Amino acid sequence: MEIPYIPKDAPYSGDQKAWLSGFLAGLHSRLVIGDNQNNHDTQTTVLKPIDILYGTQTGNSEEVANDAADIARNRGYQPRVAELDSVDLNQLSNMEKALIVVSTYGEGEMPDNGQLFWDAISATTAPRLESLEYGVIGLGDTSYEFFCQAGKLIDTRLEQLGASRFASRLDCDVEFEEPSKNWVLENLPEVGVADPKITLADSPKPKWNRKNPYAAEVIENTNLSGDTSAKEIRHIAISLPEEELSYHTGDALAVVPENSPELVKLWIDALKLDFKSELDCYDRTLGDLLTHSFEISTPSKDFIRGIEPLLKNDQFTRLVNDDDKAPLQRFLWGKDCLDLIQLNDKISFDINELLNWLKPLQHRAYSISSSPLANESEVHLTVAAVRWNYNDRPHHGVCSTYLADMCPAGKLTEVFILPNKAFRIPADDSASMIMVGPGTGVAPFRAFLQERQERGASGFNWLFFGDQHRECDFIYESEITKMFKSGLLDRLDLAFSRDQKEKVYVQHKMLENGKDIYAQLMDGAYFYVCGDASRMAKDVDAALHNIAEIHGGLSSEDAAAFVDGLKREKRYLRDVY
Repeated sequence: MEIPYIPKDAPYSGDQKAWLSGFLAGLHSRLVIGDNQNNHDTQTTVLKPIDILYGTQTGNSEEVANDAADIARNRGYQPRVAELDSVDLNQLSNMEKALIVVSTYGEGEMPDNGQLFWDAISATTAPRLESLEYGVIGLGDTSYEFFCQAGKLIDTRLEQLGASRFASRLDCDVEFEEPSKNWVLENLPEVGVADPKITLADSPKPKWNRKNPYAAEVIENTNLSGDTSAKEIRHIAISLPEEELSYHTGDALAVVPENSPELVKLWIDALKLDFKSELDCYDRTLGDLLTHSFEISTPSKDFIRGIEPLLKNDQFTRLVNDDDKAPLQRFLWGKDCLDLIQLNDKISFDINELLNWLKPLQHRAYSISSSPLANESEVHLTVAAVRWNYNDRPHHGVCSTYLADMCPAGKLTEVFILPNKAFRIPADDSASMIMVGPGTGVAPFRAFLQERQERGASGFNWLFFGDQHRECDFIYESEITKMFKSGLLDRLDLAFSRDQKEKVYVQHKMLENGKDIYAQLMDGAYFYVCGDASRMAKDVDAALHNIAEIHGGLSSEDAAAFVDGLKREKRYLRDVY
């Protein structure tokens, strides 16, 4: 570009003024949106920063965060996406605008990759955050008492620390995609024109997902439990063509279940209707809706509130209206929706109203128990079929017994992959792994060991496994024994709780071997836990703290800091449910 000569202190001619005006306009354009046609290497882009932080247990919050980042880019922001636990208080103090997407799991608990963040901001030493603008999207499930509790806690605490909301918190139920997207569109206004050089199109979505599951064929369905076992644990193998769906070791498979025909029939009989009854508000029969569309087992809050005045049951009414929800939870234990309907055999319903109280039938996620390197075009699940009796009627877990009873070899079942990037084997094949997975918690570790074998990894592998009885509950015994004898599995510690007078669990075996565990961790080992979140995972965590105290000579505070350090380094990883 030719620049006309302008003598110092000389008055500008008309042509010179026109050139200067155009030059300044072009410079401003380059500063704001960049010159995308010429001079890519030297352009300067001024974009408004926004930090998008997520805490997730199953990947949903990460999905929402990435979708929000796409919208932000296209509206002139410079988004930075990160896990909550990767952010320290100094970084948080320097942020201008932050969107936090966080899920709740368990009994109102923070997700694993959000706990350290919460510990930091909830501490009395947390700094003031007056310069921070923030918004919170909480993901949860209204079936649980502490709906979106993690989001509510973070939202309130940031306000206490002086930060200001740029928008009111959004609490999402299980159908979170549209509400979260609309919230972001409404609350992130355009702040400029995005730089074409860095603007990304919407992130490519998997072809097969929650809204569009893949119909996969079951190729094996066998019972792993012995005849005398109190449990029924199934090995399910499903055909998964790589051109359609692929997964990584550590991921989960989502299965879309159907309600059992027996339960659907009991519902229809109780409603005094017919399977083929047609409804005003739906273009499908009642039987089809109850089979494929609605959760008809676990009573939702809407169902409980809706049915309560119709039942005319004094005890139930008193419990529903009590501020203390513990007695209601005890009353509901073991009961399903049909049990509540049958509290009054003279009850009558507006069927459309009743269906409005039911939640949509949701997929269930299962930790994948196979490595794609060892099982080409297949995915394996290890599923405990949940069954119990109440009031002389068999009750069933929705998806576990769907898989056990209704998915023989040859059956097509709808599935999709749920990536779990926070639960992977070490990238370094020489790194050591300590795996704690009793019962079906062994599932991902079967996959980990298959993967290590296929990769020829040299790292030390140590497995803690247990269940009730060795004779009938040692699932995958032949495979695990073979791995141990071959040297792939360097150490194997077993805890069968009911094979002796005193119950022995995996955490007891950990404490017995605490010195070696601590030495491995000090030498860089990765520590993994999979299984029950409510008891086992907490007991294992407590044992890990005790090991650090006993064998590291640490105070309880220093032991907690040691364990937190493992979490920050991504060497203490959990897949708990």
